[in-house]
Amino acid sequence: MSTVKVEAQQYGDREVYSVAAFNRGVAGWLTRLPTVWVEGELTELRRQARWQSVFFTLKDPGDGACLRVSMPRGQFDALRLELANGERVHVYGRPELFEARGDFRFRALSIERFGLGDHLAALERLKQKLAAEGLFAPARKRRLPRFPRRVGLVTGNDAAAKRDVLTAITTRFPPARVVVAETYVQGPRAAPALVTAIEDLCAIDDVEVIVLARGGGSFEDLLPFSSERLVRAVASCRVPIVSAVGHEQDTPLTDLAADVRASTPSVAARLVVPDADELRERLAQMRGRLMRAPLLLLERKRARLDATYGRLRALSPRATLERGYAIVRAGDQIVRDSAEVQPGSHVDIELGRGGFGATIEEVR
Repeated sequence: MSTVKVEAQQYGDREVYSVAAFNRGVAGWLTRLPTVWVEGELTELRRQARWQSVFFTLKDPGDGACLRVSMPRGQFDALRLELANGERVHVYGRPELFEARGDFRFRALSIERFGLGDHLAALERLKQKLAAEGLFAPARKRRLPRFPRRVGLVTGNDAAAKRDVLTAITTRFPPARVVVAETYVQGPRAAPALVTAIEDLCAIDDVEVIVLARGGGSFEDLLPFSSERLVRAVASCRVPIVSAVGHEQDTPLTDLAADVRASTPSVAARLVVPDADELRERLAQMRGRLMRAPLLLLERKRARLDATYGRLRALSPRATLERGYAIVRAGDQIVRDSAEVQPGSHVDIELGRGGFGATIEEVR
């Protein structure tokens, strides 16, 4: 460490370095290492406009070893790679130590896309397979019950996601009761545990809808929600399922198989139950309209009666007489043909107003 001018304090025959001196010495030593290429799957990509650097993690698909990486944002944006979590990449750079916190990371100078990561490729194959079977078809989607009395909730013991759903449901629609099935939501045991939780809730007769909820996480954290067994369990569930996994940009395969996809757990709660306050307001409006209905009904019936009267009056013989025509009767019969009367016979003539008798002098 003497080459980077790091001084130690002397305590008898013992040389002791301060934390700052030690970190500075290690950081200086790391700068002497050559730049290298490192291969791995890109995960946990974090980029924001106000940050000077882009951060992500490289994961070894073989044993899960991880390496934190940073890269100047300008250099990263200039590559225009449109990288996504799970892609296999080659990263060129050198190791460095952030002295203030003692954080070791890899400082990237360039990135090249190597190809889709193993997980992404496997997921794409599974997605195509299940889509070909029709598991994601819109025709399979079912409507959610309008006023569910009991809602099933499959979630982890993550306080945020569970609290969001429970709070939203109980606040919006107090009559609804929620049956919670807590289970693993990440790791190798998550997928089978989630399947069991869904099956257990389906076995409860009065559960009318199920919410599958999990908060945000890394690409690997959400992988159980794309397992084939879980996707098939969601698609075959006897009641509608709402998938609320991760954030807006996350799309695990359960989102495609579920009857409804929600961007967040709290949005899922708003989808499965109505707002009781809105219902009460609508009821009050309907009650008010009913109080005025009698008058509206009377007006409508009067309008229909006037319209019918007008049509009948237009068709009435009386209306014809008022236009200048007359009705001629010979006895009780209306004369329609001159052959029905003879000269000298008596007829009655009805006018629009009044009438008179007449004797026929000539028949034409």
